[in-house]
Amino acid sequence: MLRWLDGGAGRIVLLMCAVCMPGFAQSSTPASVIIRVDLAKTLGPYTPIYRWFGYDESNYTTMKYGKQLLRELHDLTPEPVYIRAHHLLTSGNGIAELKWSSSNVFSLDLHRKPVYDFTITDQTFDEYQRAGVRPFVELGFMPKDLAADVPGVNEYQVHYPQPTMAGASNNPPKDYAMWGQLVRKFTEHLVERYGRDKVSAWYFEVWNEPDIVYWHGTDQEYFKLYDYAVAGVRAALPGAKVGGPSTTGPGSEKSVRFLEAFLNHCLSDRSAADGNPVPLDFISFHPKGHPETFDGHVRMGLSDELKAARTGFDIVAKYPRFKRLPIILSEADPEGCAACSMKTNPANAYRNGPLYATYTAVAMKALQDLQGQSGVNLAGMLSWSFEFEGKNYFEGFRTLATNGIDKPILNVFRMAGLMSGDRVATDSAGRVSLGEILKSGVRQAPDVDGFATSGEREAAVMVWNYHDDDLPAPTATVQVTITGIPAGVNRVLLEHYRIDDTHSNAYTVWKRMGSPQSPTAEQYAQLRQAGQLELLTSPKWLDVDQGKVTVDTELPRQATSLLRLQWK
Repeated sequence: MLRWLDGGAGRIVLLMCAVCMPGFAQSSTPASVIIRVDLAKTLGPYTPIYRWFGYDESNYTTMKYGKQLLRELHDLTPEPVYIRAHHLLTSGNGIAELKWSSSNVFSLDLHRKPVYDFTITDQTFDEYQRAGVRPFVELGFMPKDLAADVPGVNEYQVHYPQPTMAGASNNPPKDYAMWGQLVRKFTEHLVERYGRDKVSAWYFEVWNEPDIVYWHGTDQEYFKLYDYAVAGVRAALPGAKVGGPSTTGPGSEKSVRFLEAFLNHCLSDRSAADGNPVPLDFISFHPKGHPETFDGHVRMGLSDELKAARTGFDIVAKYPRFKRLPIILSEADPEGCAACSMKTNPANAYRNGPLYATYTAVAMKALQDLQGQSGVNLAGMLSWSFEFEGKNYFEGFRTLATNGIDKPILNVFRMAGLMSGDRVATDSAGRVSLGEILKSGVRQAPDVDGFATSGEREAAVMVWNYHDDDLPAPTATVQVTITGIPAGVNRVLLEHYRIDDTHSNAYTVWKRMGSPQSPTAEQYAQLRQAGQLELLTSPKWLDVDQGKVTVDTELPRQATSLLRLQWK
């Protein structure tokens, strides 16, 4: 008999698969895994690639839980946090829908003269300033009065669940000079309102995924759009950081060709806007994974995301002029549609529990290793996840929080924010090699691995027990040996943080409450607390023996730990 069960923390499994078929897809976990960390062997600076976030619905920025979440994102790290949002230039009434927002920045008067109104964007950017985060300014989409006519595109806005990018908001401009002037006016306004020094620290990215239906024009028309946009930004702020092309993948031949053609345009062509060399200060593209429901359970597609990233890195590495430019993966996620809940796709149940966090930890390390192999400069992996107002609790959207309750995924970013200094050598007897993950994912033995950093009078080790298949499995016994603690240090303070089914996991608590959609004030307070990053044990002092300490722990499947050591 097949019967669906809730496996907890976002897992849906079949009773037959989990219990009745011994050995079903249950790769064995080694009896004991030894992870060795050498603080004396540095691998280079620890780049805070985790501190970038984004979302479709820019109007959520000023709503109740959006404002709350922005402050939490600021607080997760001492590093500046960057926020990217769609629809900053889209026409409309400023009311958010799934995969849609608007600002009404631009319109034409009765004499076909431009009218600029920054009221709504001011509200958005003011909230970013109050929260202390920095905008990653995506220049899009096309205002209604500026959109060119495109055959077959008959509406300006198309409502979800129809493809929202099918409307004229994704058309090219009817007047490229007017488009460039809009971007210049917008940038001038940002500089006047927030100051030249502050805006100079932001990034300006032109459009989103122009290699697919987000752009209803040709490649050459996008390059022209880019030229006029960056010319407009630089006219208002000569030192501004501008870039693109924010393509998908590159996981297909089409996306590969587009990225290469764009880089060749920036390398060899003259700007269509002013005849000067084409500016390019950073390069962006969007590697994604591909989870699916397989034999009644969620199976992640980590290899898809990493292969796309590797392809993009290798493309950039072919251009000596661009090889050391910052690469910002301005969407880097397990899959594509944040607004598609688990009601739409049951595989999206993974988003509620610890699997999402552990997947992200593995990707964080793998992406840094891949950029090292290619010799490029990875600056950021942006998580396209925020929150959705007015939706059910734990509906399975790709979000960091639900109705103000933090989900486990947010806690892995908090863990990353507690790491600093240099990356240091880490070796695990239970790791799955990067080559194997690229080839086929984590489908046999689990990946019991980690990475570590060493800073001034502190060190941190993030470790996990990950598998693509979200099925019950044995707990791993893990021994973490840390060497290279400076001479003269006799004791270190250990703080052991954990994300699993019962720690840093509000979803489990919510399920235990009976899955209330209208929790009481007391329940809500409990959920808020359960969503925070949680210690597995009380902090404790460890004796150092010849520069070494050892930490033993039990690590369940799809769990992540952070071991943080501090000394005087």
